[in-house]
Amino acid sequence: MQPMYRINSLASLFQLLRFVAGIHTHRVAVVDDAGGTDYSELLAQVQQVAAGLAAAGIQRGHRVAVFAGKDRRLLTLLLACNAVGAVFVPINPHLKKPQVLHILGDCSPELLVSTSHRVAQLDLEAVLPGLRWQAMEMLAECEPRPEQVNEWARGAVDSDAAAILYTSGSTGLAKGVVLSQRNLVSGALSVADYLDLESDDVVLGVLPISFDAGLSQMTTALAAGACYVAHEFLSAAQFRRAVQLHRPTVITAVPPLWHLITEAGWGPGSGDGVRLVANTGGHMNEALLERVTGVFPLARPVLMYGLTESFRSTWLPPEELARHPGSMGRAVPNAQLLVVRPDGTECGPDEPGELVHRGSFVSLGYLGNPQLNAQRFRPWPLRADRYNQEELAVWSGDVVRRDAEGYLYFIGRTDEMLKVSGHRISPTEVETVLLAMPGVMEAAVFGIPDERLGQAIVSCVVLQENAALDQLPALCRKQLPAHMQPASLVCMDALPRNGNGKIDRGALRAQWLASRQALATATDEATA
Repeated sequence: MQPMYRINSLASLFQLLRFVAGIHTHRVAVVDDAGGTDYSELLAQVQQVAAGLAAAGIQRGHRVAVFAGKDRRLLTLLLACNAVGAVFVPINPHLKKPQVLHILGDCSPELLVSTSHRVAQLDLEAVLPGLRWQAMEMLAECEPRPEQVNEWARGAVDSDAAAILYTSGSTGLAKGVVLSQRNLVSGALSVADYLDLESDDVVLGVLPISFDAGLSQMTTALAAGACYVAHEFLSAAQFRRAVQLHRPTVITAVPPLWHLITEAGWGPGSGDGVRLVANTGGHMNEALLERVTGVFPLARPVLMYGLTESFRSTWLPPEELARHPGSMGRAVPNAQLLVVRPDGTECGPDEPGELVHRGSFVSLGYLGNPQLNAQRFRPWPLRADRYNQEELAVWSGDVVRRDAEGYLYFIGRTDEMLKVSGHRISPTEVETVLLAMPGVMEAAVFGIPDERLGQAIVSCVVLQENAALDQLPALCRKQLPAHMQPASLVCMDALPRNGNGKIDRGALRAQWLASRQALATATDEATA
């Protein structure tokens, strides 16, 4: 049995795994469609894959990208990368070729771990000829080297880079956010604390590992010595079967998934084993919350909010839901939040301002993007000058208000980011794909409120004279993942522009809404 005081000295996820495996040796750690693995077996498998990574030339600080489905092997690889000090770059398996190639080109990994089928679809030889790739099963062919792996892990420092998660910025393509060992370990312990997780919990991992909340599901289960079920969400019916098979006690999802889940045809008592449901990635309205608790009547609902740049941020305890409806809660353990004016001074109660994050979850910044780092990572506004030190905080770009009791409420964004199905999306990223399509001269994208998705994407295009709009939806389905596909494609003669000649998205949105209202009015009059 490991002495509990040692948890304060853990500097990496692998060290956390080794600590937990010493306490919960024979508890099931991870389950997928192929079965379960206990903590002692998981530790041995991680050591084996770590030896395989070392044999492939992977060293501390190297980047290892993985483009594969979610199963035990994926989690083993993540922890093995952590053991050798490499930086893990998970790629959402539902992304299409353009997005995957952008990530690979941007992070320049020393190794890609994937399958021959996925690699063939990427056409790596032609696009990134110098990139090595390896199948996941090949990494598990080496003999475990526990003492060597332990020696590598002993050199870990909590400020080391541990993972790169790709998220869209306010402009351009997806950007890599570099997370430290401290972010991952401290975040896992914080979430396990406020969710009150126990070693007999079963956490159903619904969200992708490439999403910060999805990665947190795995690390939080690890911190509690609980069981993590690696579930790839494909349909609501499949999800319902997974609940019946694995009997999870904890489920975290985003609002669009909750909409699907509640429509899965649940029988009486089929959700009674779930004791906690958590929401992240967007606002859960009261109607949806009521439907979720109807499916899982014994579950305590926890509402959460976070940014990839600051990993975890706020939570609203179940007992506060009725007293603070619509709130995103208060700071999670080991984090401090401020609501500030543009000059950095603190806002008063109910005064809107930008949310600023301080603490152990503040990430190391954007990969290779000093300009955006300077914009988003700035000094904590309440720094005490007498200590003569400057601490960087995350200036979120989210406009919120704080009530007299300290509870936060989301108002909007300071930039033009969209949030669809829990994914942050840059309009420019979708526009870039549209502009590469045949016949598209101009393109502009904006979001409109959507009860199921959070926001739905509207794409307005100006086409060449002989181009056909009806060809674009099929191209979008081929070149964009589901969460980035436009819900509405509109052809226009011209796009409105501001005084600087730039496309005026606000005017475009107003124009589109007016046309929709006019069409609805005309339809009502015709049917009257």
